[in-house]
Amino acid sequence: MQLQLMMSSDFSIFRVGISFIMMCIFHKSTEDSVPELSPQKYFSTLQPGKASLAYFCQADSPSTSVLLEELNEAAKPLQDYGISVAKVNCVKEETSRYCGKEKDLMKAYLFRGNILLREFPTDTLFDVNAIVAHVLFSENIELAHLYFFHCNLVSDLTQQCRRTRMEQSLTTLNIHLFVKTMKAPLLTEVAEDPQQVSTIHLQLGLPLVFIVSQQATYEADRRTAEWVAWRLLGKAGVLLLLRDSLKVNIPQHTNVIFKRAEQEVPVEFLELHDVDLIISHVENNNHIEETQEDEDDDIEDPDMDIQDDEVAETVYRDRKRQLPLELTVELTEETFNATVMASDSIVLFYAGWNAVSMAFLQSYIDVAIKLKDTSTMLLTRINCADWSDVCTKQNVTEFPTVKMYKKGENPVSYVGMLGTEGLLKFIQLNRISYPVNITLIQEAEKYLSGELYKDLLTYSSVSVLGLFSPTMTTAKEDFTEAGNYLKGCVITGIYSEEDVWILSNKYAATLPALLLARHKEGKIESIPLANTHVQDIVQIITNASLETFPEITVENLPTYLRLQKPLLILFSDGSINPQYRKAILTLMKQKHLDSFIPCWLNLKNTPVGRGILRAYFSPLPPLPLLVLVNLHSGGQVFAFPSNQSITEQNLVLWLKKLEAGLENHITILSAQEWKPPLPAYDFLSMMDAATAPHSTRKKPQYTKETHVTENDKEQHEDKSAIRKEPIETLRIKHWNKSNWFKETEKSLKHDKEL
Repeated sequence: MQLQLMMSSDFSIFRVGISFIMMCIFHKSTEDSVPELSPQKYFSTLQPGKASLAYFCQADSPSTSVLLEELNEAAKPLQDYGISVAKVNCVKEETSRYCGKEKDLMKAYLFRGNILLREFPTDTLFDVNAIVAHVLFSENIELAHLYFFHCNLVSDLTQQCRRTRMEQSLTTLNIHLFVKTMKAPLLTEVAEDPQQVSTIHLQLGLPLVFIVSQQATYEADRRTAEWVAWRLLGKAGVLLLLRDSLKVNIPQHTNVIFKRAEQEVPVEFLELHDVDLIISHVENNNHIEETQEDEDDDIEDPDMDIQDDEVAETVYRDRKRQLPLELTVELTEETFNATVMASDSIVLFYAGWNAVSMAFLQSYIDVAIKLKDTSTMLLTRINCADWSDVCTKQNVTEFPTVKMYKKGENPVSYVGMLGTEGLLKFIQLNRISYPVNITLIQEAEKYLSGELYKDLLTYSSVSVLGLFSPTMTTAKEDFTEAGNYLKGCVITGIYSEEDVWILSNKYAATLPALLLARHKEGKIESIPLANTHVQDIVQIITNASLETFPEITVENLPTYLRLQKPLLILFSDGSINPQYRKAILTLMKQKHLDSFIPCWLNLKNTPVGRGILRAYFSPLPPLPLLVLVNLHSGGQVFAFPSNQSITEQNLVLWLKKLEAGLENHITILSAQEWKPPLPAYDFLSMMDAATAPHSTRKKPQYTKETHVTENDKEQHEDKSAIRKEPIETLRIKHWNKSNWFKETEKSLKHDKEL
């Protein structure tokens, strides 16, 4: 059999070579195996399509001698791949933009000819293996294709060979499997039990498709099987199963049998009369098998030094998704200060090697798309893997981190959920100052009715107005600080004019007081603030802004769990019955449910609710279901009798039985904590041993910072003070190149085994 492999023209990175440029300080290596050139001489030798690896060096410091030695070691294996290597001495007589200063030694530049392909942090080039791997296995080859040409089937040399394109990612393991499947027989005839059949495809983890045939339709069935085999080449093995010779019974209408690669999984008997249906069935099940295989790999190796397997898997799966990064401004050490000082800015601090960062970058770009042409806020981003000094100076404690910079104000960190909606709410609610200073009665009424900030009601359905007499200085200061603390969470305003008594009389509020406007319900209630301090006000507003009878979602569940009360959950497959809602709200007004958090869960909006119910019930009774879950003391789960309607009277009787201990629980939840399978990286421990750990304390959802960037000089002078300052969660996490290497080990695991 004659086999031919060919790369398309787009895959010339491996065929024609690469140019690579790295900024460094020149030091004479003991092994001078690489020629030395001036910048002018080097660039004059470059030819289109020719391979060249060059590093630019200055002759005034030995600080990168180890790296230069590793590059010398890498010269020989790279030359074996047709990639020449050269040193370029940055002489004073010539200028080149690649001859930077020592502080600019942040990136490596990968070229093909004189075309820039990609940039790398130089810390990733820590030994010869890393250098060779980065050059030969650059991810910037999304247009690369691998084809298998079936020329042995062509008798006439003037005819074109049939070809099959490899659809999987270009890894050593995938290429090996692809070639193996191409060499396997296109179609095999069998006359035995499909459950007992084994081929090279099963050994390679691919399923088998049996086209069931009989003597009367043999020729037509074989043509169909060959057509299916070509369509599924590289994805599954195809066999023609002769029904007439079988001793095993096959259902009468079955014409296709599907066998998965997993052992001891029964075969599927199918009736599919369309080739496209056969193809779709295989491809859909192949996706499931690949996902399950990845998950199994993670389970088999629980000590893999990674932070979040599922996030990393998602990032890998979406790695070819083209993000419109041009909607955000990329910052560097040179542009950071000027940008955040010149305009109101949102800055995303991320690390290109961190899976969570790259996943959140997609949400960040989604926010940029939603705010395009509508927001005055500048959305920017900075890669801390490239500009670690900037991130350290900005007290970045984890990746990813989002901060808002406004003129004349301290930066504010976003610590909500890492998703599009939460970040969008944070940005939109920060368009106004907090608390809003209101000076007219008419303006206060518009504020309470929702007309003043109508466009923000989507993000905050509650508005809080603090009422104070002009002489209540301390109370006003406490409320102002609380409003600043809650910026981005809820809209707050303050009214302290001489005629404040008009509002206090109208809403029966004793000064000082809060007016809480619930816009969805059209209600305004007053809450006294006598003898309350900042943290008390924050807690009052936080609790008061919670919904009365909320729909529980994945996003808001932690907020309600913090109240440390049992959950009274009504599970519904869609909108809840208005009569049930009325009954629960009535009991809430009558104070019967003060000890609980009444809520409901829509299984259509939150499908994970079905899994929760299966943990409570076996078998699952019909919906709706009312359940009391005592998470915080005992873990008991009680179910409202399914044979009773949810009415006020029935609910009161059931709650009294619960209180008297006359109801039996249906299950008890485990008391163990739900933690990640592995701890997150503790970057602080990677710092110098002399660096003292920083204290932490509990913080609200959005934190206020006390350090503002002014200029580079001031930052350097205040650096030691910053590290000693007990700012909330001020734990500077530094990146260690060895961890990046461990991150990449997972993706290369199978290749190494091969």
